[in-house]
Amino acid sequence: MSRTNGHHRNPLANSSYGTADSEAIILEREAQVAALQREVTALTNKLGKVTEQYKKSKKNTTASSQNVDGASSSTSNTNSNNTNGFSTPSRHGPGAASTPKRKHRLSPYGNVLHEPDNGKGGLKHERSRMGRSASIATEQELKKLTCFSEESKMKTNQALVGRILEMFKDPASHMAYLKSRTFADDLLRLNSKVKRVFEKEPRVAFLQSPCYVFGDIHGNLEDLHFFSDNIWRLGMSLTAGNFVFLGDYVDRGLNCLECIGYLFAMKLLMPEKVFLLRGNHETRDVNGWEEHYGDRSFLYQCTNRFGDQLGHQVWEAVNRSFDRMPLAAVIDQDIFCVHGGIPRPITQMHDGSLGSRVQDILKVPRIAGINPPYEHESEHYQQVASDCIWSDPASDDQERKSVDRESGYGESLRGGGAICFGHKAVKDFLEQHNFSYIMRAHEAHADGVAVSKGGKVFTIFSTSKDHNQGNEAMAGCILVDFENLQVINRSHAYKNVYVHRRDSVSVAKLSDKEIKERLDLGLVTENPTDVEYEEDSSDEEFNSFDEDDEDDENEDDYIFSRRKSSVDTNGLNSIGMGGDNNLIDFSNVNVSTRRDMNTITEDDDDATLNDDDAMDL
Repeated sequence: MSRTNGHHRNPLANSSYGTADSEAIILEREAQVAALQREVTALTNKLGKVTEQYKKSKKNTTASSQNVDGASSSTSNTNSNNTNGFSTPSRHGPGAASTPKRKHRLSPYGNVLHEPDNGKGGLKHERSRMGRSASIATEQELKKLTCFSEESKMKTNQALVGRILEMFKDPASHMAYLKSRTFADDLLRLNSKVKRVFEKEPRVAFLQSPCYVFGDIHGNLEDLHFFSDNIWRLGMSLTAGNFVFLGDYVDRGLNCLECIGYLFAMKLLMPEKVFLLRGNHETRDVNGWEEHYGDRSFLYQCTNRFGDQLGHQVWEAVNRSFDRMPLAAVIDQDIFCVHGGIPRPITQMHDGSLGSRVQDILKVPRIAGINPPYEHESEHYQQVASDCIWSDPASDDQERKSVDRESGYGESLRGGGAICFGHKAVKDFLEQHNFSYIMRAHEAHADGVAVSKGGKVFTIFSTSKDHNQGNEAMAGCILVDFENLQVINRSHAYKNVYVHRRDSVSVAKLSDKEIKERLDLGLVTENPTDVEYEEDSSDEEFNSFDEDDEDDENEDDYIFSRRKSSVDTNGLNSIGMGGDNNLIDFSNVNVSTRRDMNTITEDDDDATLNDDDAMDL
């Protein structure tokens, strides 16, 4: 569309003098750019030659002053430094210095893809060793790539994860497993492993694109399957890029155990590719609120599925993993990812400027209960963690009435001490850290992805159900594709495959017994009847795995503080908890059951499997 119509035409547009003058300016600018590019190329080549000369002279000096072993060690160090540094520009031409050199690890295995035998579509991939027809020398080199301790551990993890992955692919064919003691014990073993992975990670993960970013899942198996079937159809391991989930994996939906089992399994297999951040539902005060969420509560689903005692053990084990989850991620040093929002500053520099909020998050303890807190959590860093998982962007009305003009923060409509952040808070945070965008979740949107605060804040919601958003709600995610941001949404018209309504055609052909079983597991959506836990005596399959789990003898005991949470759930209203506009009375919430479980120490982790039928970890 032309911008030179009407009275806004360029006065020089019809002037031959003006046209010639404009062309001259353009030619002059192009010549200047070309000259500068030649200068940059010459300087880059010169710098490369000087660098090579310096390295040669340093190498000769070192060789003459040290013995042979010292010289070889120096050469090895030089090569190591070159590997971790940048490419030498003179060897690869101008511009190469801006591309960091990466090491690429070769695996002796390939992946064979084939369709599953059940005829339900999708793809399966199996590992297959390479080099079967290679020369003896090549075969020996491939053998050197195999680390037998890692190989053994991988096989053990794959055996554990394999059952969960097969269940996720076709839950209707694994209903007996989903109700069994074996599934409960698999979840306990999985959490005993994955919690150590989380604990080793910093509270802020720093990633590179391409990267897929997902919002709330909330036990929605159907929407999680949509992403699995379409975004990582070949499997996460064979899909380029990283995967970031922004929290809230449990509650509200009926398949919390299946969703958290699958995501934790993927984290265990690909710890440097899959990143699970913590949301407000990854706290005991929320996912144990059975009185409010009813059969949608994570605690209820654990005890209803496995019985009271074993169900509480599974619930507590999962929450111990939640305690260790990172709180935020940064993509390409440009995009800040968090569940709720940006925390208030708690530190100040000598010059009076605000301290780095990223540094504040990094100082949050690696084991944090948040709601309720452990005794070792300071109030300042508990506030930082709470802000990360609870805060929201301020609405226009809040910007006018309640947001402080100096700080940019105000009281959230959620109440209970939660905060909201306005335009000024967003602007200050982005400028301080030189970021461009904030990606967060925490709020339901029928469009899947919403944009606010001048196009700087993205709210991602990856479940289309259980939040009163209507039948046309979509589930979305964002692909950070180097310089581009692309929104991917599931249309409301996308056909359900795994979870069906009670009155759907696909359910009509099932028997009453099959319908009841699916209702019990949330695979058919209607008010499910209570399921009595039945002991599963088939331990042969479970006991066939040779586990090499580390023990927990050196882990400290963590005791919950009696201090009130920085976000007081007694004051929270339903905008964040119940999904409607009525205030919810927390005064009758019974927390005695949860507090009893909270007294279990870290040394008791593996003791949860000390039943006769369970395998010794």
